[in-house]
Amino acid sequence: MLFRLVEKTLNYARKKSPWFLHLDTGGCNGCSIELFAVLNPRYDIERFGGLSKANPRHTDILLIDGAVTKKIRPRLERIYQQTPEPKVVVAVGSCAISKGIFHDAYNIDGPLDKIMPVDVYIPGCPPKPEAILQGVMKALQLWEEKHE
Repeated sequence: MLFRLVEKTLNYARKKSPWFLHLDTGGCNGCSIELFAVLNPRYDIERFGGLSKANPRHTDILLIDGAVTKKIRPRLERIYQQTPEPKVVVAVGSCAISKGIFHDAYNIDGPLDKIMPVDVYIPGCPPKPEAILQGVMKALQLWEEKHE
């Protein structure tokens, strides 16, 4: 009985404070610049309870942008495995979704959904901060549903 109450309390607290990990896997960094705009005071993702962290073991939502190169693929898979369940993966930008302008490049392994399961797609090259914010809100909803 007490264990169940503690578990419910912890799950409620976790639902209200998801942590993000932003990972750039290659490309032109346009999506990264737009993601940093979402973390700034103008769009302020932190007002929804999200917080950017650098350690995959402490994060709940993976924000991955850029074309997945052959060199970063093993690291990306390791980061995915290190992220605790339940986790949500968000593909940001055309490169992560369909390899974008790098579709014929020899060193690209993507798209991201062939490497790991993707929950939310945010299209664009680069996507606008409003679109990223909307995608992150969708990821937050999915993450809350996985916690129930």
